[in-house]
Amino acid sequence: MRYFVAVAEELHFGRAATRLHMSQPPLSRAVKQLEAEIGALLFARSPTGVTLTPVGTVLLDEARALLDHADRVQVRVSAAAGAATITIGILGDGADPGLSRLAAAYRRSRPSIDIRIRDTDLSDPTCGLRAGLVDVALTRAPFDETGLTVRTLRTDPVGVVLRVDDPLARRDGLRLAELSDRRWFQFPQGTDPVWQSYWNGGRPREGPVVRAVQECLQAVLWNGTMGLAPLGHDLPAELAMVPLIDMPPSRVVAAWNKGDANPLIRSFIETATTAYRH
Repeated sequence: MRYFVAVAEELHFGRAATRLHMSQPPLSRAVKQLEAEIGALLFARSPTGVTLTPVGTVLLDEARALLDHADRVQVRVSAAAGAATITIGILGDGADPGLSRLAAAYRRSRPSIDIRIRDTDLSDPTCGLRAGLVDVALTRAPFDETGLTVRTLRTDPVGVVLRVDDPLARRDGLRLAELSDRRWFQFPQGTDPVWQSYWNGGRPREGPVVRAVQECLQAVLWNGTMGLAPLGHDLPAELAMVPLIDMPPSRVVAAWNKGDANPLIRSFIETATTAYRH
């Protein structure tokens, strides 16, 4: 199911394999085996990627729910066993160089700690903190910080993602008011309203609903939708990023539940602060 969800969110077997830290052939075999067990195709395949079939769309919601439940079970069992484990939630894109530096630094300083990673889609900027699925989240603000402690690790300027053939893609900079008549991608119903408002430029918008970074990019590519993203991220050749002049920066943050006395969290935050400073 984790393999299936990764392919469904990336819409590409190669990117999903990279995300799962595995080669593509066993991933393809696992998905084909799942399709054989279900008795229906989950993906429509093409040379450029894949799209979900109606059966795959139904299974995606069920698979996400199953995996969330499995994660909760794992957290509760580990807590009962008293294991030296820290579960880290990571939002969307794991290609941030700061994240790579942090992983290396933490392994050097805490080699005996069992580190578990929970990759989270864009509908939950707290990465499962409130549900007790993770101990600490590496994510982006702003979001509702009620009951949480949040430390800023870095700030990134924000730009608008457009197709390269869009007339606005030739500009050196844009203002939010110039984008008022455009369709934007949306997050699912129930998403943190502070988070949704920030990525929609502070006002209600209309457009397709997305959950993952790749879904955002595909919405721009296929539908001419536009949306915001931190500057500096690699984009497909068909897309361009134009800086937004009047948009407040996006903050990379570490967040954890207030009052959580787990000493592993404290040491992790100290290491994260140092890693993102360089």
